[in-house]
Amino acid sequence: MNPTRTWIVLLALATDVPARLASAVDPPLLGFTAESSAVQRTLEERFDASVRRSDIRDWVERLSKRPHHVGSPYGKENAEWMAGLFRSWGYDTRIETFDVLFPTPRVRQVEMLAPRPFRAVLAEPALAEDATSGQASEQLPTYNAYSIDGDVTAELVYVNYGVPADYEELEKRGIEVKGKIVIARYGLSWRGIKPKVAAEKGAVGCLIYSDPRDDGYFAGDVYPKGGFRPEAGAQRGSVADMPLYPGDPLTPGVGASSGAERLPREKAQTLTKIPVLPISYADARPLLQALSGPVAPESWRGALPITYHLGPGPARVRVQLAFDWKRVPARDVIAVMRGAEEPEQWVIRGNHHDGWVNGATDPSSGMAALLAEAKALAELTREGWKPRRTVVYAAWDGEEPGLLGSTEWVEEHAKELEARAVAYVNSDSNSRGYLGLDGSHSLQRLMNEIARDVSDPAKGVSAAERLRDRALLGEDEAERRRALAREELRLDALGSGSDYTPFLQHLGIAALNIGFGGEGRYGQYHSIYDSFDHYVRFMDPDFAYGAALAKVGGRSVLRLSQAELLPFEFTALGTAVATYVDELETLANKIRSATETHNAAVERGAFEAVAPPDELRVTPARKEPVPHLNFAPLQNASERLQQAASAYDKALASAGAGAPAAARREANAILLRAERAFTRPAGLDGRPWFRHFVYAPGFYTGYGVKTLPLAREAIEARRWADAEKGIAVTAEVLTAFAGEVERAAAALAPAR
Repeated sequence: MNPTRTWIVLLALATDVPARLASAVDPPLLGFTAESSAVQRTLEERFDASVRRSDIRDWVERLSKRPHHVGSPYGKENAEWMAGLFRSWGYDTRIETFDVLFPTPRVRQVEMLAPRPFRAVLAEPALAEDATSGQASEQLPTYNAYSIDGDVTAELVYVNYGVPADYEELEKRGIEVKGKIVIARYGLSWRGIKPKVAAEKGAVGCLIYSDPRDDGYFAGDVYPKGGFRPEAGAQRGSVADMPLYPGDPLTPGVGASSGAERLPREKAQTLTKIPVLPISYADARPLLQALSGPVAPESWRGALPITYHLGPGPARVRVQLAFDWKRVPARDVIAVMRGAEEPEQWVIRGNHHDGWVNGATDPSSGMAALLAEAKALAELTREGWKPRRTVVYAAWDGEEPGLLGSTEWVEEHAKELEARAVAYVNSDSNSRGYLGLDGSHSLQRLMNEIARDVSDPAKGVSAAERLRDRALLGEDEAERRRALAREELRLDALGSGSDYTPFLQHLGIAALNIGFGGEGRYGQYHSIYDSFDHYVRFMDPDFAYGAALAKVGGRSVLRLSQAELLPFEFTALGTAVATYVDELETLANKIRSATETHNAAVERGAFEAVAPPDELRVTPARKEPVPHLNFAPLQNASERLQQAASAYDKALASAGAGAPAAARREANAILLRAERAFTRPAGLDGRPWFRHFVYAPGFYTGYGVKTLPLAREAIEARRWADAEKGIAVTAEVLTAFAGEVERAAAALAPAR
């Protein structure tokens, strides 16, 4: 007998509520009939009963017992241990290894030569209250991976967060950074943007420090009394130019197997152009205190007990860095549960397992929840259940330096994934708080249904209801109106920063990123204090939110793998795209208005007005006028997409999962690959690895998303010819996607 049918019989005998009654109480789930929805809900109840908080606690403690960065001995132990767990649960499991560039420091030195001598400590002290903080022999020192070697001496300039707008502010004051070392604070953008922009502006070195306003004593009590960053804590992290491409810097576009062709290191585009190093706010304070020059604007001032000056100088600083540019093995654990009916279709679920040091929160909290989810899924198979589609669980290595394990695996298996992948579900860090809903908008309705079905552990209401309550109490009037109207919760678009990136933005595989958070005291990020001791005190003490994440992830996998009709829906996507198109036109009009105002002020001499006596003000030049941009192609394509979504909604309502088997198979074949229509093989201009024309990380935001990026970033940069091209190409991509949605609708409800 078909194993799925056997499971249905078992459920029908076991459940207290007949399927016909359950279907009358609850509306059908997206992609299911009324009958199969009742079976699915019972399946998920049994799944929930198998998720154990005690397992999650034990596994977070086990994974974070020792430092486990990529290539480390304990990272290898963790990978082999997890592979053993998956095998014991019945998964077909293997460890795939890639040979990746991972530099570690040989020399790190920061010293101030003038106006007085000072040498930065560049070390985090062990704490008696933190049992693993003293594992110095296994800990990576505080550094930024993929900084180049260098020995530079120059005057210091404070550049706030070090984003392009900050340099514009400095230029207004007549302050240049050419030939200088800049000091920027962490925050506002991804860290790799800071040395990137500094180098473009002519700086010769970059220091990045953690200001106590952002995650130190200004936010709350510091560790170990509270959860926030102590004065000697420093944030490790990659500074590779990942908006160009993530993964191994030497093998862009291909898997970093042992025999892969590699670039010479000097031709690797994602390495920094200047040396860069992170420092604590204890080490930053003497440097900042030694600066003179104009007082920093109010919004630039942190929480150190000093007056923030911009410089340059008289602080003169020397930065020396040298690295061991070695290659190390990145070990991905891949566990497969073969589908019983449509094994050629894959639902992929992943979390990374490497940490910068002990990594209890990042990533062990999410990894342990994924293990609990995989174990609970396996327990269902002991009762006769098998998934309709193949389920692939992945524990990625090397995420922290630059999404190494996931990117290399996706590049290695690109052809298989393009043909077979239904969706990718990602998680990362997890703690108490609110459910994060991020991903492809074609999955918005699915995630709303799941958020309604998973309870928030602290409040006893659904995760969706808690999100609505936050919106009702928030300051965003539009969100309050949506919450009052009980409208769907919106997915946030995905930029970058975790392992969904290669799936979504390189191959066009629909993706989700899930996790709880927002109420933990998150000041230990990428430090030696991201430990089990910190986690159980300040992040998720009873591991209830770890269990909640397992339930969200489990439902995502179960519904994607079990639905008769793949649970995609396009109305939310059409609405989101229409919003993005409106934003582009608004952006162009805003730039046009600002340009006209600016040029009028230049003509009046308005910029020659008063400035504080210690500041040099520079009179700006006229700006190029903004030409007319023809948004009609985008607007027409957006309208067609909305019409296609409406047609698909009608097909769902009239047939949906109850359509004949042949019609469902045809529709599923289209739905599985629909997101690919948002991609083009040539990719985005200047960064061809990124192929998605709706979602991409910003070239100067790193993690932050830029929607409709080809057109949006050209407009922001005032590249008007490129903007016209971006509008036209993006319109073609949207039209192609609308055509796929129309085909899926026609397959479900053919014309009679």
